[in-house]
Amino acid sequence: MTAINEDQLLELGKISGIFGVKGWIKVHSYTDPREGIVKYSPWFIKQKGSWREIEVETGKRQGKTVIAKIRDVNDCDQAQLLIGAEIAIHNDQLDEPEEGEYYWRDLQGLRVVNTEGVDLGTVSQMMETGANDVMVVKSDRQRLIPFTQGHAVIKVDLEAGVITVDWDPDF
Repeated sequence: MTAINEDQLLELGKISGIFGVKGWIKVHSYTDPREGIVKYSPWFIKQKGSWREIEVETGKRQGKTVIAKIRDVNDCDQAQLLIGAEIAIHNDQLDEPEEGEYYWRDLQGLRVVNTEGVDLGTVSQMMETGANDVMVVKSDRQRLIPFTQGHAVIKVDLEAGVITVDWDPDF
């Protein structure tokens, strides 16, 4: 078996329970839409500190949750052993984003400067607010800057590692 490089994995959810008696699992998915997690296979699951690869046979949205069938997991006792496992995929499994679209993981760690060249800090995380995504920018203080392209966000330069924003440094 090939060693799994944790730096190349992207966490997409967690196994949260079992569904029925035939080995189906409930999944708490971080993808949007929730059921998008089942389009990826294989999954890499982390249990007791180590990652292993599993094959997803099928899955779907079931009410407010997502359920999935894992290859070679055929009863509720086997499924029970997976509860609590983190679910990740390899970065290579992601589709390339469209022009002007970005994965949050690609924005985290970028420097943020305003149009006057004032360094506002680094993107420590992204948040979803319903209206729009928000960058949490940390330096000597924390700023919440809406990720609204063409408004607050003027330019994203992934190669240079810089996001240019129209933002007052005192705000």
